[in-house]
Amino acid sequence: MNVMTPPHNTSRRTILAALGALPIGAAAGAFANDSHAQPSTSKVLVAYFSRTGNTRVIARQIQRARNADLFEILPVTPYPEDYEQTVAQSQRERDSNFEPALQDRVTNISHYDTVFLGFPIWSQTAPPVIRSFLSAHDLTGKTLIPFITHGGYGLGNSLSVVARHAPGARVADKALSMEADQERRTLDQVTKWLQGK
Repeated sequence: MNVMTPPHNTSRRTILAALGALPIGAAAGAFANDSHAQPSTSKVLVAYFSRTGNTRVIARQIQRARNADLFEILPVTPYPEDYEQTVAQSQRERDSNFEPALQDRVTNISHYDTVFLGFPIWSQTAPPVIRSFLSAHDLTGKTLIPFITHGGYGLGNSLSVVARHAPGARVADKALSMEADQERRTLDQVTKWLQGK
C-alpha cells in the first residue's frame, strides 16, 4: 500500500515541519490503509496529491483534526522533478484528457462517508492524477470536500472537473483554496536575477 515517502524534491524543512507537527498517535493513522495496519474505524478519508509538499502539510493537518485515515495519491510514473518539465507534461495530459495509472487504490473506499480531496492546481485545473483517482473509486453517496493549493491564479475549472469525475458524490459548495506558489515565485526571482548577470 502507500508508504508515506516524500518525493525527492520535497524540501527538508517542509518534511520536518509536517512530521514534527504530527502527534505520536496520529503518525500511525497515516498508514491506516496499509495492508499491515490495524483495520480503521474512521469514516473520514483524506486523499491527496502533492508535488512540493504544500498540499501534504494541509492533508496531515486535516487528518489530525478529523481523526481521519490518510492516503497519498501517486502515479505509477512520477512526474519530472524539474518544474518546467512538469508544467509542460501536465498541459499535454490536460489537453489529451490523459489519466495516468495509479500506484495504488483505496481498497476499502466503501467504508468512508466523507473524503477530503487535496491537490495543487496545474495548468488551471486539477492534475491528471486526480482525474485518475476519481475515475478509479466509486464515491457515490459520499461527501467530497476539496482542498486546493495554487500559484495565485485561483481554482480554474478544477471544481467542475471534480464534480464531473465523481458524479454520484455530494461535492462541498466551498473548497479550501490557498495560495502556495513558492516554487514558481523562486524560479521567477532567480530568472530576474540572472537577467542582470
